[in-house]
Amino acid sequence: MKDVFSVKLKRRRFAGQKKGGTLLGITIFKCLNKEENKLTDCAIHLNNLSEDHCQSWFRHLKEILNGFQNRPKSLKVFVNPSSHKREATNIYYEKVAPLFKLADIKTDVTVTEYEGHALSVLKECELQAFDGVVCVGGDGSVSEVAHGLLLRAQIDAGIDTEYVSKPVRAPVPLGVIPAGTTNILAHTLYGIKHAVTATLHIVMGHIQAVDVCTFSTPSKLLRFGFSAMFGFGARTLALAEKHRWMPSSQRKDFAFIKTLADLKPEECELSFLPLQIEEDTHEKDRKKKGRMGKGSKDQLQKIQGHFLNVSIMAIPCLCSMAPRGLAPNTRLNNGSMALIVVQNTSRTEFIKHLKRYSSAKNQFNFPFVETYTVREVKVQPRFKSGPDAKENMCLNVEGNYPWNIDGDLMKEASEVHVRVHPQLIDLYGVNTDDLETSQVTCNCI
Repeated sequence: MKDVFSVKLKRRRFAGQKKGGTLLGITIFKCLNKEENKLTDCAIHLNNLSEDHCQSWFRHLKEILNGFQNRPKSLKVFVNPSSHKREATNIYYEKVAPLFKLADIKTDVTVTEYEGHALSVLKECELQAFDGVVCVGGDGSVSEVAHGLLLRAQIDAGIDTEYVSKPVRAPVPLGVIPAGTTNILAHTLYGIKHAVTATLHIVMGHIQAVDVCTFSTPSKLLRFGFSAMFGFGARTLALAEKHRWMPSSQRKDFAFIKTLADLKPEECELSFLPLQIEEDTHEKDRKKKGRMGKGSKDQLQKIQGHFLNVSIMAIPCLCSMAPRGLAPNTRLNNGSMALIVVQNTSRTEFIKHLKRYSSAKNQFNFPFVETYTVREVKVQPRFKSGPDAKENMCLNVEGNYPWNIDGDLMKEASEVHVRVHPQLIDLYGVNTDDLETSQVTCNCI
């Protein structure tokens, strides 16, 4: 029964008849695992013309289904109609909503009208009326909803949201229905971009606790997020945002090629606290508790120089362009972040590094790439002076440096402090290690 998500009485009805009809039996709806991490639904018809027998079996099976605690009965749904090819609305109403209805899940749907709309709704809505929140959109939309959920949790707990050092967990799980371009969270949770698979994970109540980062300046909280890029990844996004008039795929290809053509390093100082690796298996409990104790007395390590790209990721960040993940050595909930630093090098060598993401080869096996497993990172840009100062100010409006946080553009002038908070939110999905090896390849670079 663990794979069954709905049971219905089966009746024969005439055209236009909405109620009653000749009882034929009961139909059981089941979730099936297919190849390449894909899930699908199927119907099993059990024929029985006895009203008493069918009603008895129907009530008994409904009682069993109601006993699965993680399965949602009511969901708050956000749909971003502007995601990617503006297909999110169709995806929801044609593929997602019918499965929610079949599983007797009540929904309250908000079709977002502007950036920050979901955040505003989450701050005000009665979250206790829902078992979970679902976002139909791309990575940016999902990031906004996750940020809103966690921000709401801090407000409800009476925590000052200007600066959050020890955040509390999100009150309800978050479901991700992929309808964007890259769909990193969907690939990481489901191993595939497939709306029906994502929906069935939500319906079946498959839940994973996931690590979340806080991004802060010395004086305020900027946002919650799962991953970030500074340098090339952020410059590419900033350029793409300036060309919103272009179609989505063309805009991103243009921004990628243009940023690669104008490849320039960022001068900054990185301070980070390495994660202490526990050698004794009996100390795993300490790892789950955030490795306080001796590890908390460790001092920040510093590196300074010119970097083409800096990636900070609390999750593996799988996608079609990086089947093994942008940060394949981290996990959804191991209490650490991957810090990936790409030192200044030639354009040719940098392209070789980028190509490795779409292959089975190690993308970090270059002398100019350094990787660290960390608990927190401080990134402090150094403003250029002299002949390069004018160029610096043209790129960074009002002296702000671009950041790519979960596909959303953020601009900040001062030092950014990134901390990982273990298992801060529950997401509908499965552990990355349980997924089949993805066969997706990419030759876009």
